Amino acid sequence: MAQRVRQVVVIGGGSTYDSYEAYLKNLKRVKLDFGRLMKRGWKDSFAQRLGPKFQVVQPKMPTPDNAKYTEWAIWFRKIIPFLKDGVVLVGHSLGGLFLAKYLSMHRFPKRIKATILIATPFTAEGLHESLGDFTLPSSLKRFKRQGGRIIIYHSPDDPVVPLWHAGEYWGALHPVVFRVCSGLGHFNQPTFPELVREIRAL
Repeated sequence: MAQRVRQVVVIGGGSTYDSYEAYLKNLKRVKLDFGRLMKRGWKDSFAQRLGPKFQVVQPKMPTPDNAKYTEWAIWFRKIIPFLKDGVVLVGHSLGGLFLAKYLSMHRFPKRIKATILIATPFTAEGLHESLGDFTLPSSLKRFKRQGGRIIIYHSPDDPVVPLWHAGEYWGALHPVVFRVCSGLGHFNQPTFPELVREIRAL
């Protein structure tokens, strides 16, 4: 009998702005760190580290540097028909917020094994940038009902999304699994062995 391969969908982060003018202003203002252009994060080797029992899907979402929820939702809906029951959804930063909003507003036609939110903002409060149209709806009940096992990763030293945002998700979605990983900042490290072990154990 052929061994079943579990699918893992990873939605990466991005940036949002209240206007196109604000986006252009930031492009002009930001200082380019050439070293970061060559830096590799955990998503680059994630499929290899999970191994052959997993099929990792990492869609490139539309215009991630000036992200729009509506555009991401259109693209995500094109991916769903290729997914199977038991899929694991992973969202990092804005990608986690996208999953939380999408699963709160739409019926997902496949059974979700787990949804993992990593360094995910809950509101725009305490952030250095806008969330644009990624703002969450007033209720996350649908997400809680269909998101499978909900697991939240956050680091107390995250310079982008304060730890209390994870607490807001805990309050809205309880019971959830809450993983506090000290010293990992905004989770841009080269490897993420804790997440590999988490998904393998599901």
